Amino acid sequence: MNRRTWLAGASMGWALPVMAGVEKVGGKPRLRSALCAYSFRTELQKKTLTYEDLVRMAVDWNIDGLDLTVYWFPSNNDDFLLPLRRLAYRHGVELYSISIRSNFCQPAPDLQEKELVELKKWVDVANKLGAGHIRVFGGTVPKGRTDDEAAGWVASILKRGAEYAGTKGIILGLENHGGITAKAERIVDIVKQVDSPWVGVNLDTGNFQDDAYNQLAICLPYSANVQVKENIRVNGAQEKSDWARIAGMLRKAGYKGYLALEYEEKEPAPTAVPRLLAKLRQVIGQS
Repeated sequence: MNRRTWLAGASMGWALPVMAGVEKVGGKPRLRSALCAYSFRTELQKKTLTYEDLVRMAVDWNIDGLDLTVYWFPSNNDDFLLPLRRLAYRHGVELYSISIRSNFCQPAPDLQEKELVELKKWVDVANKLGAGHIRVFGGTVPKGRTDDEAAGWVASILKRGAEYAGTKGIILGLENHGGITAKAERIVDIVKQVDSPWVGVNLDTGNFQDDAYNQLAICLPYSANVQVKENIRVNGAQEKSDWARIAGMLRKAGYKGYLALEYEEKEPAPTAVPRLLAKLRQVIGQS
């Protein structure tokens, strides 16, 4: 990008490239619709539904992308990953993210290294699928250790993981998933400690245990991916999530990316998910 183009872009409010450090959202918003494969965990576990089926269903439901929870992958080999990537491309569906298990609250160096090796493995899987994002968990603080100590361990693993993920062009999204990531301020602190454009927040609107909308607002500037659930917790009680309010917050923050439904309620997913995805498309302004 030459200086003239850079200045023109700046005058028009473009979000210009960030070469180092934490990347924050901003500028003109752009929301895309998506579904987390975890919504169909029962069917995937029972093998009554495949990941290939989800790609075809995404077309029927007119959504843009899929976040593939990897727990039920039949294989991490090319004979599964590459045909799935091809199928998604031919159907115009982006496999934009994968979601993995992790526990980065590890005091022992050998356990930290084990987590790092596992993370790198999934970076390679995401790369083969063409996904640009991986959802990770921070984990639970061990008994007798402090939150500050645990945050340091998480930041250390994420920092080293980001060095590798960045070579593949993949962002690591730290989810607010209880434990060390139960509070927005701590999540942002960890992301700032890592100080990498390849690490952000995977913001789950249903996971904060209280004062959810305010905690969402704290994390929004650092969000690389957003997941919505039916319910949210406010003033110590669970209530229906106001998706229009959340979408408005995202637009105000200048968020550009996916808004993925993660369904976890009692109604069977095959009937609930299509209805909720129609609502999601309406909220973000898609037909």
